[in-house]
Amino acid sequence: MASRAGTVALPQDLVDITALLDAYYDVTPDLSDPAQRVAFGTSGHRGSSLKASFNEGHILAITQAIVEYRAGQGITGPLFLAKDTHGLSEPAQNSALEVLAANGVNVLIDARHGYTPTPALSHAILKYNNEAGPGQPQADGIVVTPSHNPPADGGFKYNPPHGGPADTDATGWIANRANELLENGLRGVKRIPLNDALKAEGTGKFDFLSSYVDDLPAVLDLEAIRKAGVRIGADPMGGASVDYWGEIGERHQLDLTVVNPTVDPQWAFMTLDWDEKIRMDCSSPSAMASLIKRMSDSASAGTGAFDVATGNDADADRHGIVTSDGGLMNPNHYLAVAIDYLYRNRTGWNPQSVVGKTLVSSSIIDRVAAGLGRKLVEVPVGFKWFVPGLLSGEGAFGGEESAGASFNKRDGSVWTTDKDGILLALLASEITAVTGKSPSQLYKGLTDQFGSPVYARIDAAATREQKAALGKLSSSDVTATTLAGEQITAKLTEAPGNGASIGGLKVVTENAWFAARPSGTEDVYKIYAESFKGAEHLKQVQEEAKALVDGVIS
Repeated sequence: MASRAGTVALPQDLVDITALLDAYYDVTPDLSDPAQRVAFGTSGHRGSSLKASFNEGHILAITQAIVEYRAGQGITGPLFLAKDTHGLSEPAQNSALEVLAANGVNVLIDARHGYTPTPALSHAILKYNNEAGPGQPQADGIVVTPSHNPPADGGFKYNPPHGGPADTDATGWIANRANELLENGLRGVKRIPLNDALKAEGTGKFDFLSSYVDDLPAVLDLEAIRKAGVRIGADPMGGASVDYWGEIGERHQLDLTVVNPTVDPQWAFMTLDWDEKIRMDCSSPSAMASLIKRMSDSASAGTGAFDVATGNDADADRHGIVTSDGGLMNPNHYLAVAIDYLYRNRTGWNPQSVVGKTLVSSSIIDRVAAGLGRKLVEVPVGFKWFVPGLLSGEGAFGGEESAGASFNKRDGSVWTTDKDGILLALLASEITAVTGKSPSQLYKGLTDQFGSPVYARIDAAATREQKAALGKLSSSDVTATTLAGEQITAKLTEAPGNGASIGGLKVVTENAWFAARPSGTEDVYKIYAESFKGAEHLKQVQEEAKALVDGVIS
C-alpha cells in the first residue's frame, strides 16, 4: 500500500480534542508505569493525556516542584509563562498559573492572550535580567510546548535565569520532587482557582511580541532585506509564530506574506510526516510538502511568488528553509551556509568566537569552520550546551542538526539562549539580500570547496537493557580499527568540545563518521551517519555501524 506521507491529513488522522481535554482532567497517572511518571528529556517533560503521561496531576506537581526549586536557588524575580498552540497547552498553562499564584510567585503572561514562541520567552528572560542588572532579582520562565510533536501531545519546559533550557541538575531535581508529590496524592501542592489566579496581585501581563519583534534590527540586517526587496513567504504551520510573522512584515516594512495563518489544534491542514503522523517538523519534506509545492509551482509558472519561503514548528524554535532553486534545504546544509555567512559578515562579534555544533551535525561544518580560521566546539545533543558561549559571546553561534540554532546580536551580545526558528528563517532572507544568491546556491559553493557529504539517520531496534548499555559505553569497548574501509581516527563517548558524556558512541574516520544514541521514548537506538565518499559508502558505514554497536551491547 502506498505511503500517504506528504498528503493532506484525513479525518481519521485527527485527534479528538474533546477526548484529549477530558483525559487531561480526568485521568490519574499510574506511577508504577515508568511511562506515566514525570521525566524530563532534552526539551522538558512531554507526553499525552490520552496515554496518561501529560495530565493535570503532572503539571500541578511539576509546577510546585519548580516553585520549590527556584526558591532554593534564590530566584525571586518574575516568572514568564508562555504557551504554544497545541490543544493541551492552554489547560496546562492554566494549571501552572493556579499553582504559581497560590505560591505567591510573580507571573507574567502574554498581554495579548496569544501564543508565544520559545525564542520570545528566552529573549524576554534575558532582556529583563540584563536591564535589572547584577545583584537584582532575576527572572525565569516556563513554556508549555511539545515543540513539533503531534497534536495529541503536550510539553512543559523550564528555562532558568540564563534563558536557555534547564540543565540536568535542575530537571533531575524538579522531576524527582514532582514524582514525590504525585506519589503523595499531590499533598504539598498549593493551588487556587483560575479566576483568582488571574486576578492575583502577583499576576501581570507582558507584551512578548513587541519585545521580540521590535528588537530584531539588533540581530539582523533588516534594512538590507527591505532594500533588496526580498519576497518572503512565512508559514507558521499552525504554531505560535502566527501573529509574529505578520507583525514582523508590517513593523519592518518587509515584502512578507504569511502563507497560512490558520490555527487548529487538530492541524487538519497539515500534510502527513514520513510515518503518516501529523507532526509539525519544518525540516521534514513530508510535513513541509504544501509549502514546497507552492514554491515549486510558482517557480515553474515563472511567477516566482517568493525568493525565500520558511516554516516553523509549533513553538517556532526550529526552522525550515525553502528556495526556488533547491527546494527544502537539509538542516545541516543551511547551518553550514549560515555559519559561513555570519562569521564573515558580523564584524561586531568577538574575532575569537568559536563555532558551536552538536556532535551529530554534519562534518562540513568542521571544514567550514577551519576555512574561516575559527575553532569548532562539538558538544552533545541538547541546546543547553550552547548557553554559556552565547551568554559570553565566546560562542556566537550554536546549531543542531535537527534545524535548531541561535546566534548573537550584531554587537556580539546575547540574543536568545534557546533555539530561534524565526531568527534563522529571517537570516535566509538577509543572506539572499546581501549576497545576491540563495542559501542553496551558496551551499553548492561550499561543497565545491569542501566536498559534498551524504547524511542520514536510521533507527535500530533495542531493548531497554541494550539502550542502557549503549549509554554507558567507553571507547575501550570498541575494538574495531576500521570503518567502511577507512582507519578509525576517533572513538568518542564524550564530546570533544566540553568533555560531557554523549550518552552513546561516535566513531570517526577521515571521510566518514557515525554516532549511535539510545532513544529516550522508543525501544530503538538512532544511528546518525555521514560520508564524503557518496551514498554507497554511507550505506556501508551504516551497516558496519549497526553491526559494531550490536556487537558491543548484546
